[in-house]
Amino acid sequence: MPPGDSSSPRAELLARAIDYYARHGVLDTSMRTLAAGIGTSNRMLNYHFGSREDLLAAVVEAVCEAEGDAIRGYLEASQDPFEAGLAYWEHVAATAEVFAPLFYELSAHAMYGKPYAARLRDVLVSAWLDAFTTGFRRVTGTPDEAWQLAHLSLAVGRGVLFDLALGGDRATADATIAAYTAMVRQQVENA
Repeated sequence: MPPGDSSSPRAELLARAIDYYARHGVLDTSMRTLAAGIGTSNRMLNYHFGSREDLLAAVVEAVCEAEGDAIRGYLEASQDPFEAGLAYWEHVAATAEVFAPLFYELSAHAMYGKPYAARLRDVLVSAWLDAFTTGFRRVTGTPDEAWQLAHLSLAVGRGVLFDLALGGDRATADATIAAYTAMVRQQVENA
């Protein structure tokens, strides 16, 4: 989930803020606490982001952009949506220890309607669903079936990610995703 560009002072501060939030959570972290934690000043954070809410909006935007790029990249790299899904799972699982808590915390902010998290709600509800639907349209008979498989796959993936983040059992999470993928592949091939 980390952003890729750290070529400007703002981008560098954003990357450090995302890393800090991923390790410590957002909770009610003040700009002063964050500044001290990432080795800058409150003044610099205010200069580059304006407010805590604007900084959190930038965090959400960067995380969403990085994950959107990842999903599209895996789908472009493989015509087989099942292979793309497994590759994306590997990406998500590899970063789960650090980024899953931030993902779920910011998701809760979106559920509570926090304005800075609105983009995350849009991405979680539509952009990821659209990407997965596009992948499944390659192998299913109808757009509705592709949408249903995409929705189900995202729900299963998020559930398994949640279990992985809480319990830390990567082997079981990987086995669960592999079993789910095989089951859906078989369903699609037998349809």
